Amino acid sequence: MYRSVKNYFSLVKFSHTVFALPFACIGFALAYAQTGAAFEWRTLVLMLSCMVFARNTAMSFNRYADRQFDARNERTACREIPRGIITPQRALWFCMANATFFVLAAALLNRLCLYLSPAALLVIVGYSLTKRFTWGCHLILGASLAIAPAAAYIAVTGAVALPPVLFSAIALFWVSGFDILYALPDEAFDRQEKLFSIPARFGGKGAMLFSGILHIVAAVLVVLAGRILHTGIFYVAGATLFCGLLLYQHLIVRPSDLSRLNAAFATTNGVASILFGAFTIVDLLY
Repeated sequence: MYRSVKNYFSLVKFSHTVFALPFACIGFALAYAQTGAAFEWRTLVLMLSCMVFARNTAMSFNRYADRQFDARNERTACREIPRGIITPQRALWFCMANATFFVLAAALLNRLCLYLSPAALLVIVGYSLTKRFTWGCHLILGASLAIAPAAAYIAVTGAVALPPVLFSAIALFWVSGFDILYALPDEAFDRQEKLFSIPARFGGKGAMLFSGILHIVAAVLVVLAGRILHTGIFYVAGATLFCGLLLYQHLIVRPSDLSRLNAAFATTNGVASILFGAFTIVDLLY
């Protein structure tokens, strides 16, 4: 039983929840800070449940849809479906179950969450197919994670507002930028399989340039959000660390040397998200 659960956690790369979860918590805290609503544990649990179910849906469908490509790619051939640890059918059932639980959890939050849940599923599931026809797939992935801050705000308030959308925009450009870096090792494979990605279309140097521009936009939006919300010293500290870590990953990754790519992708971006989220939440609430 334990091994089976561990396999499914590995299938969906549960540890990578660290990228979107702090941004969801920012949206959640922002809702309470701006509305003065009374905190409810029920809302927090349902919001976190939606996050987990949505991500499980997206990642399991991605592994199901890309199983044939993963089997032919040396970098991904060790994943659970190509190795036969989890069958494609079970991965698809897992995806469908999580999608159902996501909609149910959204319905328990409020009516707007329920109405928007199919659109959210369309984005997070549809991303997996975009690499077949557009090199803008990285932006679609960014959009799927960018849902988190605005969705968490809606979970509390039942309404849409500008501030959480700003944090969604930060997540969009940040995630899109580091996903381009993550795609660098697959440049040759994507061309061979006629898959679309920015590295395959523009080469390593072009991909680095694209990623850098997106991360500059993310940094500008971080500053803009602070100005609009009139944040204090904690936000400034978190924003400085976040932007510094964006710069750091561009200093350690080169198209000709991808030996530190995993450090840039997982460690650096995970730490950046956690620190930015923690400092921002403290600033908003205290």
